[in-house]
Amino acid sequence: MKLLEQKYRVPEIYGEQWFNSEPIIISANRGRVICIFFWDATDQSSLHTLHYIKDWYNKYEGFDLITIGVHSPKFPFGQKLDFVQSSITKHNISFPVVTDNEHYLRKIFQIKIVPSILLIDRSGFIRYFHEGEGFYNSLELALQILFVDAGYHGDLPELTEPICDADRANIQLYRCTPEILVGFQKGPIGNTEGYFPQSVFKYSDPQMYLEGRVYLSGLWLVNKHFVKVENSDYPNNYLIVSYKGKEVNAVIGPDSETNFRVFIIQDGRYLTKEIAGIDVTIDENGRSYIEVNNHNLFNLVKNKEFGEHLIKLLPESDSFTFYSMSFTSAPINELISGV
Repeated sequence: MKLLEQKYRVPEIYGEQWFNSEPIIISANRGRVICIFFWDATDQSSLHTLHYIKDWYNKYEGFDLITIGVHSPKFPFGQKLDFVQSSITKHNISFPVVTDNEHYLRKIFQIKIVPSILLIDRSGFIRYFHEGEGFYNSLELALQILFVDAGYHGDLPELTEPICDADRANIQLYRCTPEILVGFQKGPIGNTEGYFPQSVFKYSDPQMYLEGRVYLSGLWLVNKHFVKVENSDYPNNYLIVSYKGKEVNAVIGPDSETNFRVFIIQDGRYLTKEIAGIDVTIDENGRSYIEVNNHNLFNLVKNKEFGEHLIKLLPESDSFTFYSMSFTSAPINELISGV
């Protein structure tokens, strides 16, 4: 978290569309503390941070806090208003949200990554700024300092308890595999054939995998932002990723047909209920799968411990489009006091 020594007055927020509120005029709210949260509904770090933003919004409602969520999408489907509205409903967001589809607000606020949080003081100056996850206690303490600066003299609430060990101060985490993006404008694949932009190509499974690369097998169409199965030759069309992490999330969507299944295999076996992600169903034959009805960030795997694994996705439909895969870390147990 950065305490800004040099004062920067916050600019007005001119977004495309507002939800849960009429447009908020920053200059008309001098004297109030403002929290601006840049996020993306397909980003696991944003959704993790969202837990704290929602808690602060509810906890400090009586302190005249203004909270504004700036939805800054990574993928084109995230620009659609119905997607934003459904995400707001799904995650039970009550504070105002404004869309930043062209990343205009990201540019003027000089935001490099999401999630990012800015705290604005009563005079309209940006006082604190943080990129990425973590430092939640420090950020909430900074909020409380700004309330005192704004004239509040009563008792302040207890800080929000961390929702997991990884959020606690001074915890060391394992190095997990970074987020993987596909599409010829986003990131490479592991197959030696490489990309054939806007073309269909038959990929072969190399049977050897580097960590953090997507490997394709079968017929695939390569787009700027995603790769898409080009025929429904199940189970010969699939993708494989070698990763290090605890949980696995993937951004997946339909191209046309909906209500299709994508089977999930880890380390050569279907997932058991003990490690299946929250979006996974296990059928009567013990096969683990997700059902794709719309574009979404799907939670696929919740391993009990951090480790190295091989995950395989087998779609039943040629409507399957794959955008990204991301992973969560975990504390190094031997470095946690008392473990």
